[in-house]
Amino acid sequence: MEFQIVEVFKRSITAELVSDKIFKQDAEFDVYINGEKSLRTDRNVFSVMGLIPDTKYVMKVEASDGSFAEKEFVTEHESVLLDVTAFGAKGDGKTPDTAAIQAAISCCPKDGTVYLPEGDYYCTPLFLKSDMTLWIGDGARILGDTDRNHYPVLPGMTRSTDEKSEYNLGTWEGNPLDSFASLVTAVDAENLDIVGPGTIDGNAPNSDWWKNPKIKRTAWRPNDLFLARCRKVRVQGITVQNSPCWTVHPYYSEDLSFLNLYIHNPSDSPNTDGLDPESCKGVRILGTVISVGDDCIAIKSGKYYMSMKHHKVTEDVVIRNCKFERGHGSVTVGSEIAGGVKNVRVSQCIFDGTDRGLRIKTRRGRGERSVLDDILFENIDMSGVHMPFTVNMFYFCDPDGHTDYVQNQEAAPVNEMTPAIGTISGRGINCTGASACVLCAVGLPESPIGKLDFENIRVSFLPEGERVPERPVMMDNFDEMNGRSIYAKNVKELVLKDVKISGSADNEPELIGVENKVLEGVEYAGN
Repeated sequence: MEFQIVEVFKRSITAELVSDKIFKQDAEFDVYINGEKSLRTDRNVFSVMGLIPDTKYVMKVEASDGSFAEKEFVTEHESVLLDVTAFGAKGDGKTPDTAAIQAAISCCPKDGTVYLPEGDYYCTPLFLKSDMTLWIGDGARILGDTDRNHYPVLPGMTRSTDEKSEYNLGTWEGNPLDSFASLVTAVDAENLDIVGPGTIDGNAPNSDWWKNPKIKRTAWRPNDLFLARCRKVRVQGITVQNSPCWTVHPYYSEDLSFLNLYIHNPSDSPNTDGLDPESCKGVRILGTVISVGDDCIAIKSGKYYMSMKHHKVTEDVVIRNCKFERGHGSVTVGSEIAGGVKNVRVSQCIFDGTDRGLRIKTRRGRGERSVLDDILFENIDMSGVHMPFTVNMFYFCDPDGHTDYVQNQEAAPVNEMTPAIGTISGRGINCTGASACVLCAVGLPESPIGKLDFENIRVSFLPEGERVPERPVMMDNFDEMNGRSIYAKNVKELVLKDVKISGSADNEPELIGVENKVLEGVEYAGN
């Protein structure tokens, strides 16, 4: 029984088992703190709450067979604990508590903690700052005000006084546009912790955020949690739910950890992605469960204007020991990716009932800086995922998404508006209950997908009578699929090794415009 300490906080700790098991162990194990049992769980990533600052502890993790491991740690220093009820917060779910909580935040000194005890705190947006902890305690909930007129607006772009630069705050789907401030917002903050086990609840079902969601009313819809140009932020053990739009949105930020979160929105809620790192570097997402109405995780880097004026690649993203339920895609890259994405590692995750597993989406117009490369999925279990792997370079997003420029499948000139895809890899992936296809990849004829490399893949399809035809890639003039195995078009190199497919409607890959191919150990059964 081995484990590693992931992060130590003032009053909690997150650890991770060193194991190749996916998301959880076969049996529960016990976690002891200074000899006292604190937790029984089967999760590979786990958090222990209720610790004391500036204190040395010994953590022991013991399996059912008696094997164990121990590690010492010291909790971080805390200068002061400020209880928001001492500032006048009621927590009754009706009284506006924004002013009281914001006063506690404003008064919090370096290394201090603002604490919300049990209760429902009815709020408009709260603004956090550097060098503090927001502790949302057990049974505490930050509950969003239902009146959008009570929310401040973050201007999309403001010119500097000397007109030589510009200052960005608001953002909407990859562009610098006016947006409402999010329920919990941090701008230019660093050394910031947000810890649970309480809840951030956008309260969108009881508001009008989801009505006419693509129509701008005063400003664009907010998130539940928005981190703009932040550094060294850790979010641990909270539930984030009922968001007006994308739920957790790190933006132009670095050195971020999201640990043991539960992110939940209704399945029919519009554009409620779970966690969308946009133009971020150094992102860890561990032990998190996401169940939402859109993509569970969507890795982004803005549209063309932001790439040209404020270019920042999204890079060094680690997603491990997570579970993604429902949603359009488990882990998506795109479509707002004009700045490029590289070095993404997704491992030891469960994809359960999402439309797609790995989902790549881009289009002409994202620009020459929109290079997606070095993206690896490994040791993944997919169950009931309709289309495990999709790569689409004709994605029909944005107002011009259905124009001839975006959708024409003849080769266009390669210029500064042409995106590119490098290497996408998958290893050690088991898929049961597939429906439409295994892999559907469509590259641009003028910019083919660089390399698709899949090894040790096992896929079984639903019986024919249980499958529903679906269009795996959202592009014009593309037919639905039902029980298809491998479809690849406009790819420089396709590598399939040790790929076993059962129950498909076909018995060989369909390859169009694939320049080089390596097919070793590709087997079909039961079709």
